[in-house]
Amino acid sequence: MNLKSLLAQIALGEDSMRQFKKEVKNAQSLAAEMVAFANSSGGTILVGVGDDGTVPGLSGADVARTNQLISNAASHLVHSPLTVRTENVALEDGRLIIVLSVPQGLDKPYFDKNGVIWLRTGADKRRVNSREELRRLFQLSHTFHADELPTRAGIDKLDKLRFRDFLWEFHKWAFPNSLDELAQLLRNMNLATEDNRLNLAGLLLFVDRPEWIEPSFVVKAIRYPGNKIHPTDYLDAEDFSGPLTRVFEGALAFVMRNLHKVQATRGVNMPGLPEIPEAVFEELLVNALVHRDYLISASIRLLIFDDRIEIQSPGHLPDNMTVEKIRTGNSNIRNPILASYAAKGLLPYHGLGSGIVRALEEWPAIEFVDDRDSCLFTATILRKPVETTGSGGLPIPADVSEEIPRFAPVSGKRSRRVLKTSDKHQEEKTPGKPQARIGKSSKKILETCREKSSVTVPELASLLGITERAVRGNIRNLRQRGLLRRVGGKMEGRWEVVE
Repeated sequence: MNLKSLLAQIALGEDSMRQFKKEVKNAQSLAAEMVAFANSSGGTILVGVGDDGTVPGLSGADVARTNQLISNAASHLVHSPLTVRTENVALEDGRLIIVLSVPQGLDKPYFDKNGVIWLRTGADKRRVNSREELRRLFQLSHTFHADELPTRAGIDKLDKLRFRDFLWEFHKWAFPNSLDELAQLLRNMNLATEDNRLNLAGLLLFVDRPEWIEPSFVVKAIRYPGNKIHPTDYLDAEDFSGPLTRVFEGALAFVMRNLHKVQATRGVNMPGLPEIPEAVFEELLVNALVHRDYLISASIRLLIFDDRIEIQSPGHLPDNMTVEKIRTGNSNIRNPILASYAAKGLLPYHGLGSGIVRALEEWPAIEFVDDRDSCLFTATILRKPVETTGSGGLPIPADVSEEIPRFAPVSGKRSRRVLKTSDKHQEEKTPGKPQARIGKSSKKILETCREKSSVTVPELASLLGITERAVRGNIRNLRQRGLLRRVGGKMEGRWEVVE
């Protein structure tokens, strides 16, 4: 570093990556500063610079003495020992500045001689005083992952039917005959601890009501009028809980029912297409559920505005990951157990960082913000203005729900109070629409929905003799092909077959 660059750095003042010290006399105090930088993102200590930005510098004797203190602190007073780098920069009067570079540690958490763990907070340091912060430091060292945390749920809380279906569908294994065999199998599959408690991955994947144990790990979805958050005024709201597969399906359905349908170049009697491809939200929602920071007791938020849709996920990008890197397909798996099971087919997850790339290919107008100070990662999907001209093949609104839930509670079930734009909801029929080729299960689902529009997924699974996951896959395919639609919410809604 030359003098010009050094003075430019000093002019910026102290921050989370840079600290000034007029002189160093205490090796223990210096060790605490090193620990804070190593446990954070690394940084630089400029010795010979006052807190106010003045530059008195150091004499040659001061430099020799300070370098000895630096060596002692890094080698003996920091655990584990750090490898630091120093550089001397000469001032115009011949005095010197020591540029001490402390790297981000690879063996977190680091602590000082007294066993205190320090972190950088802005331009200062502070003690780690919470269990969550300590766990996160272990997570950053890759010796610990949040999804392997033990929970309060014993293996008796396991949804045995859900787990049985998974075992048979993906492994062709029969369900264990005894509780001991089940416990051993769960441990072998990295879903339970040695004391027969489900870990976080086992809880989120195979318990019917995981929110009873971990109430924060849900998705809170709200549709606002306009482009700003309103404290009391919103059009639609719903909380999604349960196993991750159910949360994903519910959140995806929420987004799709709040999107416009557009005709584009299709005939006016054809079902409209979503203004944004469904695949975009599949990828981004899966990414949020699988890669969020589960050491933070907070919910994923799904916010829909007129001009954008935001998916806010607790936790910033791990390690040295950046927005630029994830845009090109780089990945760093924060929850490897969840990711491995999602990739087996429980969720439409492919791994290897491909989800973000696919979402951008489908819809390039996506912005990502990695807010490290607020520990929040936000994906913002920008919406295009909906044109109302119907001539010349231009997009026009189509198939927009006539009933829009209003004033739904932010927490709790979806509100049943609705704002109706017409006295009676009428569906447009498509005369002469050719029947698409579909499989036997899909045909049976359509037939059943014609006879009983309120039929549930478990009822369909029982009737067809297939798994609930298979039913959901068939339904998703039918909806994408415009043969089946959902009118209303999950609880009070109904199925309608598009003839």
